[in-house]
Amino acid sequence: MQVFKFGGASVKDAQAIRNVADVLRLFPKTELTVVISAMGKTTNALETLAHAFFYKTEDAEALLEDIKSYHISICNELFPDNHHPIFTELENTFVELHWAIEDEPTHGFDFEYDQIVSMGEIISTKIISAYLNHAGITNTWIDIRGVIQTDNTYREGKIDFELTGSLVDKILLPRLKEGRMVITQGFIGGTSENFTTTLGREGSDYTASVLAFCLNASDVTIWKDVPGVLNADPKWFSNTKKIDELSYHDAIELTYYGATVIHPKTIKPLQNKNIPLYVKSFLKPQESGTVIRDGEIRLNIPSYIFKVNQVLISIQPKDFSFIAEDNLSDIFELFSRHGVKINLMQLSAISFSVCCDNDPGRIPALVGKLKDLFKVLYNADVELMTVRYYTPETLDTLTEKKVILLEQRSRHTVQMVMKDDAE
Repeated sequence: MQVFKFGGASVKDAQAIRNVADVLRLFPKTELTVVISAMGKTTNALETLAHAFFYKTEDAEALLEDIKSYHISICNELFPDNHHPIFTELENTFVELHWAIEDEPTHGFDFEYDQIVSMGEIISTKIISAYLNHAGITNTWIDIRGVIQTDNTYREGKIDFELTGSLVDKILLPRLKEGRMVITQGFIGGTSENFTTTLGREGSDYTASVLAFCLNASDVTIWKDVPGVLNADPKWFSNTKKIDELSYHDAIELTYYGATVIHPKTIKPLQNKNIPLYVKSFLKPQESGTVIRDGEIRLNIPSYIFKVNQVLISIQPKDFSFIAEDNLSDIFELFSRHGVKINLMQLSAISFSVCCDNDPGRIPALVGKLKDLFKVLYNADVELMTVRYYTPETLDTLTEKKVILLEQRSRHTVQMVMKDDAE
């Protein structure tokens, strides 16, 4: 039994979806659960729609029409007969979305975000399931919101593993035992009140690992547009190198520091049952890619992780007293309450500095609350660079023409908060 995950780039248009079918044909006799993300940049578009609906920043109906047109155009290419039932199915789904944005918001932004943005995965999987059946690849479409159960932490749902496991046994496992491929969604879950939650941005990888854990799968494969796990993002580096094998430990470290090739929560469920994770190219599916599994293999090349659009917040007591445990307790409580994750932290006698993603929906409110209790200094538009297994030579090159605002080193890892040198 295997679990596959296809991300947005792998299903961005009709040709990409046909390629997914070609990949799946390579595994004709496998009990296969296929987790699929929203198409292309649909999640970004739905995030814009959620902001427009909640904050009245743009014409929400026009944004929704663009999203609808994008998906209909893909269907027109995949299904020559425009009387195929998928067109009616999509029309009904978009009518529901239209109704949702007609009314005034009744809950907080995070709740409304999840109800809107989650629809990207629902729409994507309905189209792909229909196309695969049309192409002779028999499958069953499953709404994962009835399987993966979470609490009510919107935009970062916490999974009830015991309940989810029992629902996997009840809903997914019988379909797989019947020999039917299961097509389902990543990134989303459901609550006991039947509301939709999301599992964190790029959370489809996590979905795949949770299902693999519950199904006792032999392995998980994440299909990407890169040949495997690279030692740097090709957007930033031209001379990247593929890593053939990673230990769970190194993979967790890389994802924790912000490597985007897999979601940070993905590794732990797999490690708990010693399930290997493969990262392979959907463009060259026969190639070996990267395998992540239990072992003592240590990376022998530096790995580089860049996070842009960061904010550096320095927090000091107003009376210049020491930063002590009670101060830190108050600070962490505020970060938790506002849903802001810390990417780097550093403590000195009278200052506590943190680097975070500059989320315009959360950071201003957090800073406002911090200022009620502390003196707060604030630097926006900074970069966070992390290098695992660094060498002095690589650091000299990477920090050229940069001003280093904060630096932190351990035996294997260096992190620097930087901005461009104004000179």
